[in-house]
Amino acid sequence: MKALNPLSVLVRPLITEKATRLHGENKYAFEVQTHANKVQVKEAVEKGFNVKVTSVNVMIMKGKPYRVRGNRTKHGEDWKKAVVTLAPDDKLELFEGM
Repeated sequence: MKALNPLSVLVRPLITEKATRLHGENKYAFEVQTHANKVQVKEAVEKGFNVKVTSVNVMIMKGKPYRVRGNRTKHGEDWKKAVVTLAPDDKLELFEGM
């Protein structure tokens, strides 16, 4: 498998109600590449934001169903979510205004 550039592992930060609640526990959620593993996610966050990561949890999120031409349904693409826990003294400025 080809090695991923650490900065291309993170697709976007997740700014949802549930993810915002996790900020109090020093946890931050990101959408990541589907073939990235925990070590790659940890390395990407540490290099990209200059913080210390203590743990990473990853999960596959199933694509949502949607209607096509009447009554037929299809599913969107599956994607991977990562919840990153930072060291107690670290914070991400990206999420500070929320």
